[in-house]
Amino acid sequence: MASGNINSRVQKHRDALRMAGLRPVQIWVPDTRRPNFAEECRRQSQLAANADKADADLQHLLGDALSDIEGWTS
Repeated sequence: MASGNINSRVQKHRDALRMAGLRPVQIWVPDTRRPNFAEECRRQSQLAANADKADADLQHLLGDALSDIEGWTS
């Protein structure tokens, strides 16, 4: 009967969240345990880095931002 008590508490908690204007959402994310996960992260990171290098406007923006912080102290 312990699971009935737990189910009741969980339902009460969910009802309170709904009353607060929230709703449950389910999302699917990549499985970090897959054998090729790290390799795929490297591949996608390299694609993004190459795209950034090829974007002259982005490079200009980053250069301007970097020069704007010169003289800042931490």
